[in-house]
Amino acid sequence: MRKPMTSALLAAGLAVPALALPGTSVAAPTGDRAVEPTIVEIAAADPRFSTLVSLAKRAGLADELGGAAKLTLFAPTNAAFRKVPEATLTKLRRNRSMLRRVLLYHLVAGDVKAERVVRLRALRTLAGPKLRIRVRHHALFLNGRTK
Repeated sequence: MRKPMTSALLAAGLAVPALALPGTSVAAPTGDRAVEPTIVEIAAADPRFSTLVSLAKRAGLADELGGAAKLTLFAPTNAAFRKVPEATLTKLRRNRSMLRRVLLYHLVAGDVKAERVVRLRALRTLAGPKLRIRVRHHALFLNGRTK
């Protein structure tokens, strides 16, 4: 059941990196929190990511995203979530483990800057699968999709 749900979300455009936070990369704090806010704090400060923030909290990922590990989030905006059928979002909200897996599909280990992303062919997500990366005509495509 997990694979079809993930596929449905990806087909709806959720895997498109509308914005990687901030400056195409987010590093979770390694020192002073006043200097380096958490991924959730950065996303919560931007109203375009309110759906992502609420789902991360619901999935129990908000605290984990504030850990010492450096992570990069390909952050779906509210506009990307609007492309997902409401029935699919309802199922995800009710199934915490499935929701976690979908959200982990948008995270990669490390502080991956935009200039590095455009030179890569793939990145392994924290959910396990790889994201295929292509740049065509100055547009970034993940798994064949762009904005």
